[in-house]
Amino acid sequence: MSSVPPSYRGHRYPVEVISHCVWLYFRFPLSHREVEELMLQRGVTVSYETVRRWCLKFGQVYADGLRRRRPRPGDKWHLDEVFIKVNGERHYLWRAVDQDGNVLDVLVQSRRDAKAAKRFMAKLMKKQCRVPRVLVTDKLKSYGAAHRDLMRSVEHRAHKGLNNRAENSHQPTRQRKRAMKGFRSPGAAQRFLSAFSGISPHFRPHRHLMTAPEHCLEMTIRFTIWDQTTGAAGQPTTA
Repeated sequence: MSSVPPSYRGHRYPVEVISHCVWLYFRFPLSHREVEELMLQRGVTVSYETVRRWCLKFGQVYADGLRRRRPRPGDKWHLDEVFIKVNGERHYLWRAVDQDGNVLDVLVQSRRDAKAAKRFMAKLMKKQCRVPRVLVTDKLKSYGAAHRDLMRSVEHRAHKGLNNRAENSHQPTRQRKRAMKGFRSPGAAQRFLSAFSGISPHFRPHRHLMTAPEHCLEMTIRFTIWDQTTGAAGQPTTA
């Protein structure tokens, strides 16, 4: 599905610089200062604070644009939660993926009780505008309670061994979290992880299942979609 690129009205830098900085930050374990340094090496002088503002303003917009261009997600949903540190306190990152590993939604919450599970499921159903054919979770009782309230007609499979799909999807987030040394607030964590879960997987095809030429072609296609989504398509390349 096509989408209209965001407006860059009032921005001094061209779209290809802005989109490239946002891509660097969400695709690789880089700080805003490191993105500033990489851009300086390419002859573009931009402050890390400007990079931070671009990531806040356009990160989620780009992520939403990429999601709209993806095929309809599968009807088998895997849900899982993992604990993260936010300003030194324990919080939980709730994540839903389909049977192909596509991230459906994420939500940062301070608890993992039935109320928290119900809130996440309700948000997920609203975003997807439907319920799944099958719901797969681990044996956390909170999922069962939320399932009975919100998805009683949906088949629920609660078994730790069946939920590797969701558990494996946490790995890029864990790697990035270590590089960032945690999050300062739940809101900051939610904003970053929501954009990160939409942008990072777009550039992570199943490389181990592809030959080198196949991977090169797939990445070319994905970069083209990125340029179309951000509005950089047809723009001159930054020197």
